[in-house]
Amino acid sequence: MANQEIFLQNELFTRFAWPFLLIFFLVFAILEKTKVLGDDKKQVNALVAFVMGLIVISVAYPVEVINNMILFLTVGLVVMFVVLLLWGFAFGDMKEGFNPAGWMKWALGIIAGIAVIVAVLWATGSNAQILDLLFDQGWSSGFWTNTVFVVVVAAALAVILKTGGK
Repeated sequence: MANQEIFLQNELFTRFAWPFLLIFFLVFAILEKTKVLGDDKKQVNALVAFVMGLIVISVAYPVEVINNMILFLTVGLVVMFVVLLLWGFAFGDMKEGFNPAGWMKWALGIIAGIAVIVAVLWATGSNAQILDLLFDQGWSSGFWTNTVFVVVVAAALAVILKTGGK
């Protein structure tokens, strides 16, 4: 299938309209909130924001930085939304229905955190490189054998110390 692009992905929008509108609205909002140019100066604030928006889009590098930062921001917001949604599921108190014990809340929180990390790695396509780095190296066999051994010994010690050695 041919590369189809929607009109919002057009270079006119991505290189000029979106960065201009973002800078215009951010500068206008900051000027309105801080009242740097005085009270009730909406026209002056709008003109200053308009000129600053035009200056920013007239140079390619700031537009590229803005586009990259917005992409990072949107991905970060989605990841944080998923984390907070899972956090609320694991640690939220419910008046009725399923109300997990304290240890179960922490277990669900840890599982949710691991799930978010795995989902981000999968969504970015980095999972294959990470798996190769961790499991397909000359040192990985011995490392994972020792890690499992240490975890088993630590778990056994924890159980023994918790029961008081009885």
